Amino acid sequence: MRVKDVMTKVVVRLSPDNSVRQAARLMLDHHVSGLPVVDDEGHVVGVITEGDLIRRTELCSGVAGSPAEPTTPAEARATAYVKRSSWKVGDAMTAAPVTIDEDASITRVATMMQERGVKRIPVLRDGELVGVVSRADLLQAILAAKQDETQTGDDAIRRSILTRLDENTGLEGLGIEVSVSDGTVHLWGKVETAECRKAARVVAEGVHGVRGVVEHFPDPFPG
Repeated sequence: MRVKDVMTKVVVRLSPDNSVRQAARLMLDHHVSGLPVVDDEGHVVGVITEGDLIRRTELCSGVAGSPAEPTTPAEARATAYVKRSSWKVGDAMTAAPVTIDEDASITRVATMMQERGVKRIPVLRDGELVGVVSRADLLQAILAAKQDETQTGDDAIRRSILTRLDENTGLEGLGIEVSVSDGTVHLWGKVETAECRKAARVVAEGVHGVRGVVEHFPDPFPG
């Protein structure tokens, strides 16, 4: 599944020349935590998020901001002042945002969200904004995903489980043996940790047609 299959295509966007108050109003009205900022050519130049706005001077009861460290360069302090005090989105936004191409996999976008600590990523086609993909969109993709219904019969179930055991599960090379009888999966092998046992069970349970899983792994604490 690709990003374009799950992204939100109707995107609320802002110009760098819009006001911070407009940004806050749009976030509240559309129940989103951030908005892409787009120039006149349709290129994403930044994003403005709740995180950018909660640092605003308006929330500091008139205080110009928290004291800077004595060693903070003047340029950095000036940049921070502009970001928290300017009325323009272009000054308050986070520039050079994380973006993703519409043909990227949802696995890739999920990894990017985790690595970068972001909730929403603008989606591009030939450099222009065509959508936004959010964590909520990925949750919808999980709900919409269909189980593999091509596997029928015990032999097919067994082949599918053996294939999946080697798909970056942490179980590679453990030599887990699998048998299936009337949809019940039996697992054997030298699997000694609780985490690997659980992973093996989850692999088996994820195959369509499995009615139950029986583990025959050795007792890690014999006697």
